[in-house]
Amino acid sequence: MTTRRTRPAPRPPEGTPPPAELARQARAVLADAVRIAHWAADGTSADSVPLAAQALERAAAALQLSPEQVLAGWDRARLAGLIELHGDTARRGWRLRAWDRDDSAVLRGWVALFDAWSLVHASPEGVEATAVAEAVEAVPQVLSLLQLSAGPVTVPALLDLLGQRVAELHEERCEVPYGAQEQPAPAGGRPADLNALLLDWALEGLASVGALTLGAGLATLTPLGNWAVWVKLEQICVAAQSPAGNIEQSAADMLLGCARLTPGPARAEYRAWLAARPVGSAVAELLAVARGEDALLRGLAFEALRVVGAPAEPVVRSVATEAPLRPYALLWLAEYEGTDPDDAQDVLTREEATWLWVDTAAAVADHGETGLLVRHLDSAVQGTVPALLDEVRAVGHPRTVQVLVALAAAHPDPALAKAVRRAAFQVHTGGV
Repeated sequence: MTTRRTRPAPRPPEGTPPPAELARQARAVLADAVRIAHWAADGTSADSVPLAAQALERAAAALQLSPEQVLAGWDRARLAGLIELHGDTARRGWRLRAWDRDDSAVLRGWVALFDAWSLVHASPEGVEATAVAEAVEAVPQVLSLLQLSAGPVTVPALLDLLGQRVAELHEERCEVPYGAQEQPAPAGGRPADLNALLLDWALEGLASVGALTLGAGLATLTPLGNWAVWVKLEQICVAAQSPAGNIEQSAADMLLGCARLTPGPARAEYRAWLAARPVGSAVAELLAVARGEDALLRGLAFEALRVVGAPAEPVVRSVATEAPLRPYALLWLAEYEGTDPDDAQDVLTREEATWLWVDTAAAVADHGETGLLVRHLDSAVQGTVPALLDEVRAVGHPRTVQVLVALAAAHPDPALAKAVRRAAFQVHTGGV
């Protein structure tokens, strides 16, 4: 059995609750979202999606929540990956399926919500989008100060830091005001009361997702918020389990166990797993996993099917008509028929390639490292980020908003991150 050597993960800050306790807190934050996601996914008609007035009333009555709570919970359920829309049909996301048994899925769902805090909490009316975007870019520094302080921080101290960071952003972009200045420019080159308004908005938004608490002019990170900032700073991701014992595992668990292996050892694991099963049932089980909501498992399932070879060909050809599986199936068939793997992408239409790009990005966002998500931009067929964003918005992948939010949170270029956040907001709100 091939084993892998792993680098020890950095230790979390002293006093960080164990994962089970953090997951309990995350479940509490998302409790209404989970109830609404179950309600929507259990519906049998198109109006089960609580966006239409009738469905909203039925959901509020069934769940004993106000209409405003239903809308807020529905928004959180989508952003946390608990629910996905396929046309007019709401389906359970993979995190919702794993919600009661998998703490890591719960924490990933909460982190997705944490990354999307600026979408959860509506920005102040009458404030230019540029000013809002600058506040969002400055929030990581605010969070870092809160974590380093290991306790309450006064709002004036956070306001000072926000103003300094906004000023740095302006300087980095060479946004120097022209003409004589009779009086010193305010922090960040804009009125202090605007910074205060935006800081209040940011703190309230972070508090609304359970990342911090507010009171008496002070802000304090919650244990969840403290842990999330540590995760971001250390670029920690939840690693897959060891591949030991995969031969007896289900297809999904076997694939997860192989997720961090290099191609050679992974293929050896696939062969061992396949050898212990009738080929027909093994192929059926792999395709059942591929039809699930976890994009990482979808890609890995087709990697395992490559090891099967000829016996899988008729079944793979038959699933090429299923939209979520079509790009994977076409690539599999092209390689099976002798196309060089480097040229196999040519069999995909532009739309299919874009769908695959979003699906792969979803896998990276859920299971990968921050840098890998940023590097994934280079694999897009569009060649430029604006073209990619235009086509990603149009392709209709159910994970588009989450992918764009995660990419914006990860990308080091503030201007590009701002454009990606704007695209996420447009998709989320149905704008153009």
